[in-house]
Amino acid sequence: MDLKDKRVLVVGLGKSGVASALFLKSRGARVTVSDSKPEAELRDEILLLLEHGITVETAGHGDRTFRGQDLIVVSPGVPVDAPQLVQARNLGEPVIGEIELAAQFLAGPIVAITGANGKTTTTSLAGEIIAAGNFSTLVGGNIGTPAISFVDQAGAATWTVLEVSSFQLETIVAFHPRIAVVLNITPDHLDRHKTFDNYVNAKARIFENQRTEDFSILNADDPTAAALAGRTRAQVIWFSRKKEVERGAFARGGHLYFRDGSEEREIMPLAEIPLKGAHNLENVLAGVSVGMIVGCDGQQVRQAVRNFKAVEHRLEFVARVAGVDYYNDSKATNVDATIKALESFPANIHLILGGKDKGSDYSVLHELLRDRVKRVYTIGAAASKIESQLRDVAEIEHSETLENAIRHASESAVAGDIILLAPACASFDQFQSYEHRGRVFKETVHSLALARST
Repeated sequence: MDLKDKRVLVVGLGKSGVASALFLKSRGARVTVSDSKPEAELRDEILLLLEHGITVETAGHGDRTFRGQDLIVVSPGVPVDAPQLVQARNLGEPVIGEIELAAQFLAGPIVAITGANGKTTTTSLAGEIIAAGNFSTLVGGNIGTPAISFVDQAGAATWTVLEVSSFQLETIVAFHPRIAVVLNITPDHLDRHKTFDNYVNAKARIFENQRTEDFSILNADDPTAAALAGRTRAQVIWFSRKKEVERGAFARGGHLYFRDGSEEREIMPLAEIPLKGAHNLENVLAGVSVGMIVGCDGQQVRQAVRNFKAVEHRLEFVARVAGVDYYNDSKATNVDATIKALESFPANIHLILGGKDKGSDYSVLHELLRDRVKRVYTIGAAASKIESQLRDVAEIEHSETLENAIRHASESAVAGDIILLAPACASFDQFQSYEHRGRVFKETVHSLALARST
């Protein structure tokens, strides 16, 4: 793609939008950036872009801004059915996302990992496994570094491991992973996708440009993910924690194995996996599958898994205060992730729920709440909906803010209990991101610990 003197509009000034704008400018494009947020909220980004000669529009998207563009690059947070984008497509202007822009310039093979839950952990782990096999490796995408920032670093032999979201997959054209992974598919982002079928179809686009020499890794235990085997041209590799598979990774008798046709290799004892919960076993099985396909040997894979540290904000142990354990699972931004968090502890849980609702059904938590949760503490915009759906099965305390919820839970909990932030909601009502929410949780817990120790 020749960008010299092309008129390019970048919509959305998030991390990927800024990275895209700077990349496009470096390739000689005439770049404009447009964001709906007010100027005051984007001061740092605006200064950086203006320094590079990039035109910036804030506090809304002008219709004229979208006209006459040679290319429009949208950030994941911008709905693809926004009126200006619909009009641009009708005028024949190409609309792509940052992940597609990166794919058109990245050298070397891509590993793309998606799913409703576990993407960040599996992407990080797969990157560490491939690196342990002495392959050149870059890790980013929907986590950390935008893919477009890797263009100047990736060589022909570099494996670029990317977490990709349904939002990013909506705008691909030629994005082509050598290895595509779908971890699981449960209802999420229905406020954006409208229906579960639309969400599934967005996830399935990860296979769209794969060929017969590529690999699709699927969760054999997840019916919706497993059904996608019929929608890929690539070779299907399975992973399962419940049964043996003919080709892929599975658990049997306390050990993890990888089988490729007639050859079966024991990789490691399950007891050596440092991550908590059955869902993390699935993440490890997927990561092991990636490593074995890339060409790592079993011992390299085993060492990488053994040395792996839990991803921040994903069932992260924070502290023990007065015998009560505090866990930060701020990345549990949907109900299924909260279910997985609750399944990681047998009982005595004080659960903090709430934030920005994503069209979720919280009633599916009923059984786990009855069996394992002492009390629920609600926060944020979704509190009233959560309370209406859970009031008959759980003791609920309306806390409004995260700090209040932690204080209320700490006053109720006794030694041996667990206080768990697994909110089942997006963070954007009260926080900048799930990371911001997780940091506030940890800072508040550490302040509580300090106050109790003095």
